[in-house]
Amino acid sequence: MEQEPIIELVDVEKSFGEQKVLDGVNLRVRPGTTLVIVGASGQGKSVILKHMLGLMRPDSGQVRILGCDLTRCRQRELKEVRRHFGVLFQNVALFDSMNVFDNVALPLRERTKMPESQIRERVMDKLAMMGLEGAENKFPAQISGGMQKRVGLARALVIDPKIVFFDEPTTGLDVHKSNEIYRLFYRAQAQLGYTAVIVSHDVPKIFKLADEVALLADRRIQGCLPPEAFQLSDNPHIRAFVETTMGPIYSSEREESVSS
Repeated sequence: MEQEPIIELVDVEKSFGEQKVLDGVNLRVRPGTTLVIVGASGQGKSVILKHMLGLMRPDSGQVRILGCDLTRCRQRELKEVRRHFGVLFQNVALFDSMNVFDNVALPLRERTKMPESQIRERVMDKLAMMGLEGAENKFPAQISGGMQKRVGLARALVIDPKIVFFDEPTTGLDVHKSNEIYRLFYRAQAQLGYTAVIVSHDVPKIFKLADEVALLADRRIQGCLPPEAFQLSDNPHIRAFVETTMGPIYSSEREESVSS
């Protein structure tokens, strides 16, 4: 029996003025998995993410998350659903006036009535998970870009969310730091079991984290497939994307396997 999706977009359409950005987007995300959304710049990947977060409502269609249709639910219901979200923004969005500890503690202080003793325990646990022991009293300007990403991830995970959204999580990092962040993503999800939705341009490295890869092109999801199947897909949009971002090697390998 097929597992019920934790996130489902059904025939979602969205326009800005006369420009249609999403035209019948359909997407399903299974609990505990990692979905990576890829596509050329300007295709609307972040628009899909904003719909999932309830920051934007579609012109038509449904956005179902944790059993709630965000297109119809009341503000109180939306707030309740969001309590289960963690978000790592592209620019990390740390508060410069707060130290690392207070940045990570912020969601707990805003969303819960947890006493400070428990908040401290939870924050220090997540900082340790990110390898940030001893950095809790530093301010964002005093730490590297890679460390700032780790702080952002600790903040996203401090509420033990059911779903974590990542918007271009390795922007601005070199290859070595990006790989470190990916290893942290993998270990954190394996330990905590959350569902991850990642919008990324970092192809093919991001495929190592993915259970499924969805391509947004021509205002629709052209396919949502496991990484290897995605790279060998016959869909013309997917093949064009793979060849543009990864070269013709996968097409060549496929042709060789068929001919043999």
